[in-house]
Amino acid sequence: MPRDWEQHYRGKGLPRDPALVVRAFAGRLPSGEILDLAGGDGRNAFFLAERGHRVWLLERSPAALEIVREAARGASVEVVACDLEAPQLELPQRPFSGVILSYFVHRSLIPRFAGLLEPGGLVLIEGFGRREAIARGRAESPYYWREGELLEVPERFSLLAFAQGWMSDRQRTWAVWRRI
Repeated sequence: MPRDWEQHYRGKGLPRDPALVVRAFAGRLPSGEILDLAGGDGRNAFFLAERGHRVWLLERSPAALEIVREAARGASVEVVACDLEAPQLELPQRPFSGVILSYFVHRSLIPRFAGLLEPGGLVLIEGFGRREAIARGRAESPYYWREGELLEVPERFSLLAFAQGWMSDRQRTWAVWRRI
C-alpha cells in the first residue's frame, strides 16, 4: 500500500486507539519486551507500554518517529529508525515476548519471528484483506493479506486466534500466533 507516509503522519496529533488485535490480546502477552514493526505513530507501542511492557518501535518515517519521540518521554518505548524492507535488515536480537505487525505487510519478515520470540511469545498481526484491495482498485497490490493467508501458520508456531471480515466498511484480517 505505497503512500506518502510523511504526508500521512505530518501534522497528526497524539496516537489513536491501538489495533483491535492488540487491544484484544494485550492481556495474553507474556511479560517482557515487545517488538512493534512499522509502529507508525506509536498507537500500539504506548498502549502496551502502559501495560508494563518495554516496547521497541521500528519505523522508517521521520515524521512518525518524531511523533513517537515527543510522546515517549517517560514511557518505556525505544524508538529505532529502520527500513523494514531493506535487503540487509538487522532486527534487534533478544528474546521478545511479542511481535506486533499492524497494517504493514512484508511477508519475508515472517520466517524471522521464531528466532525473535521466546517460547510462549505471541505474534499479533492485523491488516487489510484482499477484498479491501479489490474495493480500492488495487487487486494486484502485495500490501494486502490474501483470503485465509494468516491461517498459514509458520513453523514453530501454533494458531491462537484468527478473524477476517468487514469492519467500518473495510475488510480486515487478524491473527494471533504462539511460539512453541
